[in-house]
Amino acid sequence: MTGSVLWDSSAILALLDADDADHARAVAAARAIASERRPSFITNYVEAETHALLLRKLGRAIAREWLLTGGLTVVPVLPAEEQRAREILARHTDKDWTLCDAISFAVLDARHVTRAFTFDHHFREYGRIEVLGLNRI
Repeated sequence: MTGSVLWDSSAILALLDADDADHARAVAAARAIASERRPSFITNYVEAETHALLLRKLGRAIAREWLLTGGLTVVPVLPAEEQRAREILARHTDKDWTLCDAISFAVLDARHVTRAFTFDHHFREYGRIEVLGLNRI
């Protein structure tokens, strides 16, 4: 999966919500990813998190439409990646990372993916990742 981009729920929300403060940067980052023809994916955990976020912020119709027609490849998280996520959380007791964040970090590490499209500063805190969205586009 080297060369791929993991999308986070914060980027998907910003892309779909024209009123989001990060909408313009999300559109620019998504266009840049597309122009580079980088494969994009989400994990099954990010899929669940995104659906809940969209449901809460944009309503059931948009959440359902995204879930059923989102277009991003959904990569199932492996048990070893789930265990690694727990280890990440156990080691970084000073961070407020969610389990979903830590699972994303574990997947990025295990699958040698170095880019994430997100507006979540936790990805920058973790390091080792080029954080698209938070970078100026």
